[in-house]
Amino acid sequence: MSRKIKNTLALVAVLIIILVLGYGFIFIFQKPKITSKTKELVALKQFDYDPAILNQQLEEKLKKVNILDSLLAARKFNIPKELSQLKFYDFVNLVGTKLSSEAKFDVEYIETKPYKEFYFHEYKIGGYGRFRDLYQLIYAIEQSKELKKVSDLNLSSLVQVKDVREPLFLVNFTLKVEVLFSADDRFASSEYVENNLNIGYIQDLYYPLIRTDIPANLDALLDVQGARLLALVPEGAFLSDSRGNSYLLIEGDQVYLGYLTKIDYKNNTTKFILNKGGIVETVTLQLENEIRNNQK
Repeated sequence: MSRKIKNTLALVAVLIIILVLGYGFIFIFQKPKITSKTKELVALKQFDYDPAILNQQLEEKLKKVNILDSLLAARKFNIPKELSQLKFYDFVNLVGTKLSSEAKFDVEYIETKPYKEFYFHEYKIGGYGRFRDLYQLIYAIEQSKELKKVSDLNLSSLVQVKDVREPLFLVNFTLKVEVLFSADDRFASSEYVENNLNIGYIQDLYYPLIRTDIPANLDALLDVQGARLLALVPEGAFLSDSRGNSYLLIEGDQVYLGYLTKIDYKNNTTKFILNKGGIVETVTLQLENEIRNNQK
């Protein structure tokens, strides 16, 4: 075999070895990387959107968010996200501006507990005030936009005397309040608007209907008990009390424990309505001359 043929065969063998090694490197080492990169490229192409399409999708999502937010805002109660403990103190201080000057109370934080999928801060409120103050406080807690509830309530009566006119019939109270909150914002609207927390007329359940105490006559009003009707004049009724003090009254004038309700010129009488510790009675006084004539 000639030298030329040997060199040619050697080159062919080297070429075959190079091809085998190249294909082996590609299929053994490069192919897994190529497959991985191809999958990564396909995944990236899934997010290759047109900016116009992305903006349109964003507007649609915002519309849905606004609809959900309006639905949450329309609900009577919301559950806020990650509520600060201090916010309840601010809430109670705001409610305190609606109470009377006799109302006094303290707020104490107790603990934070889980409640199903929610959490709640627990507080204790202790103090005293008028029954309307207590009702206003409980109403504000129970009707507030951010969900709160009274979990325990203890009441007792308290009579407080500041002056000699009339005692104050107050209520001692101790409340336990749970303030709910959530770990996310699924139950709260983005804009917080408080509910109407004002109350109307409330009957004072702690004010006794019949009382043994009767306020003193500090204003020196006519005491109808033992009074006499001396004369009826166009200006009104001329009366005197048991001590000889004279009074000229017209309809609607205040007397001790009540009012002069009617001057009857035809029958020469005056009528009074009196509230004697919760017992209401009507008293009629007749003209002195009429009494003497009737006695004759």
